[in-house]
Amino acid sequence: MTVLVTGSAGHLGEAVLRTIRGRGASARGVDLKPSRFTDAVGSIIDPDFVREQMGGVTAVIHTATLHKPHVATHSKQDFIDTNVTGTLNLLEAAASAGLRSFVFTSTTSTTSAFGSQLRPEAGQAVVWVTEDLLPVPKNIYGTTKLMAETLCELFYRERGLPVVVLRTSRFFPEDDDDPAMRSAYMLENAQANELLYRRLDIADAVSAHLLAAERAPKIGFARYIVSATSPFEPRHLAALARDAAGVVRELYPDCAQLYAARGWNLFSEIDRVYVNDRARRELGWRPEFDFAHVLDSLRVDRDFRSPLAREIGSKGYHDRLFGDGPYPVAF
Repeated sequence: MTVLVTGSAGHLGEAVLRTIRGRGASARGVDLKPSRFTDAVGSIIDPDFVREQMGGVTAVIHTATLHKPHVATHSKQDFIDTNVTGTLNLLEAAASAGLRSFVFTSTTSTTSAFGSQLRPEAGQAVVWVTEDLLPVPKNIYGTTKLMAETLCELFYRERGLPVVVLRTSRFFPEDDDDPAMRSAYMLENAQANELLYRRLDIADAVSAHLLAAERAPKIGFARYIVSATSPFEPRHLAALARDAAGVVRELYPDCAQLYAARGWNLFSEIDRVYVNDRARRELGWRPEFDFAHVLDSLRVDRDFRSPLAREIGSKGYHDRLFGDGPYPVAF
């Protein structure tokens, strides 16, 4: 199976290509930017360029996108062009070429596809986020990703193209865009905490994408939440809104000591929990990097990130630096 990977110069695209090629399999990378993993430089907005890439391809893993960090620097039309029209071009070309599978990388981030659902009122339990939760996009990023998801479903129904949509939680290695978060928590501390409920190691993201590409023909069409397995259960939700740190200490009695040794702190509140049960059940996905792994790593003074995450490192989202954070904030 030869896989076409869009966004080959980005975090996830490079990770997918590294993994496929590391296994001795065939893959082709496309991106606007040249890179070690980009075989063809061009835009998915150009339907001719997209059609040219389908020769000899059996599957598409579509990771290319404008992200939430681009909301402040790009127009709404830019988002529609890349996230919607670009996806439409790929779906058209894939269906016409008779590809066996198409995997679309979507999102479950706070300000995107589940946006307005993820702000519980004071005193209420946190949101238990499954694939059945109705998305209410908060910005143009979430709106265009949801539009693209709908196009994916349409191409399955009308053209019989097997498509799996993966709603991935955050896997970027960069600092949070929230200055309050950056000032309160060291980078590693914050990202370790996020593995409790809203983060994903890029190695686990890759394994989910490869499983989706393999199993899409049998699945037909499905959406899956792809996030580190959370230790929380529905019975914890009310307490998480009041005293998340207390819940974590109850579940992991030595966490407090391990964190104190590094000057780390748990989050006092959690507002949502991403639930990956369906992806694990239907894809057979087995994510390895969760909060228990973090604590195991701390016990032996080892980096909790995967080797793949460390190898890829930080890429950023813009070609210029900003004085007030990793990227400008716009909601």
